[in-house]
Amino acid sequence: MNNGILTRAEAGVYTISFDRLERKNSITGAMYAALTEALSAAATDPSIRVAVLQGHETIFSAGNDLGDFAKTQTTDSEAPAFPFMRALAAFPKPLLAAVCGPAVGIGTTMLLHCDLVYAGDNAAFTMPFVNLGLCPEAASSLLLPQLLGYHRAAEALLFGEPLSADAALETGLVNKVLPASQVNAYAQGQAARLAAKPISSLVEIKRLMKGGQQAAVLQRMDDEGSIFKRMLVEPAAKEAFSAFLQKRKPDFSTIGPAFPLPSGR
Repeated sequence: MNNGILTRAEAGVYTISFDRLERKNSITGAMYAALTEALSAAATDPSIRVAVLQGHETIFSAGNDLGDFAKTQTTDSEAPAFPFMRALAAFPKPLLAAVCGPAVGIGTTMLLHCDLVYAGDNAAFTMPFVNLGLCPEAASSLLLPQLLGYHRAAEALLFGEPLSADAALETGLVNKVLPASQVNAYAQGQAARLAAKPISSLVEIKRLMKGGQQAAVLQRMDDEGSIFKRMLVEPAAKEAFSAFLQKRKPDFSTIGPAFPLPSGR
């Protein structure tokens, strides 16, 4: 049964594909569970050397399926997205992504945990958490400023507006931009090149590059998760989700902070 995620293992490369094109590859709770299972399988299978995340040449992922999210999301830290984020952060082997079209929310923040990202010239990277009355996730509040610099990260997160493929290349979010029709094949070719290299070296190089901040990344995920859960039941998020379901523009003009603002001292 197709739950929106397809997997394929071939010559040491494990490909994880979003396959829900009719809903713009938006991610449901069942898909998060399947993604977590797929990453776990790839991590522990000794025949797998490299993993690839990919979507369709017209869209990577529209992020959370907000209809499913509104119906099924709980404030439990073990809601399906959280194990997936931790599995991404802990994945020990090279992880590549092929991104075409929109990559929204988690569709962008998951890329911060990939080792190589190849984008189509039609790619657009958006983190619209502010527009949903929420905060960032997947340790993006830590990793994005490190990658883009504080001011560019602030612009991306405070406005929640798309970053083009060329801008993503210039800031280092992606490694290469290609015509959309070539991206998945190019990523597969790069994965095959890596799969021919010694797995011990691949794993140790990645561990050494990322190991120094692994604890900080996991801690930031927990911190973001706690704030995210709180904000999910606050008026701004309720207004944003109601507006989405009612197909109207949200109105945050009368919604003040749900907690005391810091004094600045």
